[in-house]
Amino acid sequence: MTRPDTKVVQAAQTASARMADRHTPFIFNAWYVAALGEELGEPLLARRLLGQRVVMYRASTGEPVALEDRCPHRSFPLSHGQRDGDTIVCGYHGLRFDTKGDCIEVPSQPTCPRNIGTRRYPLIERGPLVWIWMGDDEADADPALLPPVDWVSDAQWATSHGSLALPASYVRLHENLLDLTHLSFLHANSFGTPDYARAEYQTEMGDGVFGLQRDVVPTTLPPLWAKPTKLEGVSTAARIARSTFHSPALHEVNVRFYDSALPEGERPEYRIRTAHLPTPESATSTHYFVVHGRDFAQDDPGITDFMHEKLFAAFEEDVWGLGLQEEVLADADDGFYEISIAADGPSVAMRRYIKQRAEAEQQSKSESR
Repeated sequence: MTRPDTKVVQAAQTASARMADRHTPFIFNAWYVAALGEELGEPLLARRLLGQRVVMYRASTGEPVALEDRCPHRSFPLSHGQRDGDTIVCGYHGLRFDTKGDCIEVPSQPTCPRNIGTRRYPLIERGPLVWIWMGDDEADADPALLPPVDWVSDAQWATSHGSLALPASYVRLHENLLDLTHLSFLHANSFGTPDYARAEYQTEMGDGVFGLQRDVVPTTLPPLWAKPTKLEGVSTAARIARSTFHSPALHEVNVRFYDSALPEGERPEYRIRTAHLPTPESATSTHYFVVHGRDFAQDDPGITDFMHEKLFAAFEEDVWGLGLQEEVLADADDGFYEISIAADGPSVAMRRYIKQRAEAEQQSKSESR
């Protein structure tokens, strides 16, 4: 067989048209990670989030600040201006802006017009993460809508965090995380095992939450998990991994490890959680933030360092693989098609959800104009 017949291709194209892709508008009415808390300080930090230019810094009070990175006078980027106390002085004509985005000084005239200002974005800092609301109405920025990651600042979880620059759509990253079949192949040399892709799985689809669980039992764990859990060389290990899409900005992976040869209730169990936090930079690039936690050996920094190094080496494989995929997608023409398989069920449902939500938001904006 070479290319499928016309009917199969057309059916695949029709199915794909219902799913979010690199052309789908961003969902602005949601909380996204803007930065790691440690990134914000005295210097001005310029970042593009959801296609918008943003400048961030930390005020003298410790409060994180985010403004549109554009002087409303002649569109000079404020991030290339100068910070003076808690204000930013535009590097073009010297207009001064406070932490609210209000212009409080125009050097070339004695009084400052009240109608000059740049947009201020709501921020919330929780643990190592600084969240931003990019939606048009600041009143919609309800803290109760923050994605469910309270554990990242819970003392019961030893954590580490970092970020990567992903040259691909955030939609494709969510899809990558929902079907971890690729661990057996893309991650064959890091934390994948040959039996992972063939393991039994269960799915969850509905109400904005989509998940897939794989029970890899029995298995031999890769060193990343075997060493810290002391299950090295154990051929009866269990690896119960659940991947869950919670929001456009959060995908969480939860894994349990134990020796399946030991009776339930008598065997030690080890749990890890990884919050994958994608924030679109552009249609084909993503700020990829990660917080990883474990509920064992919390006071062993050596294990923290070991797991962090090995995990991020594996995530770099995702960056590489999704980047290659994006290069191929850039060449797509009218004859392009992709065919989904059984394990794609949750990711297909997730991509439909993102597309529906994005289009509903766009429709609402159009009606309010």
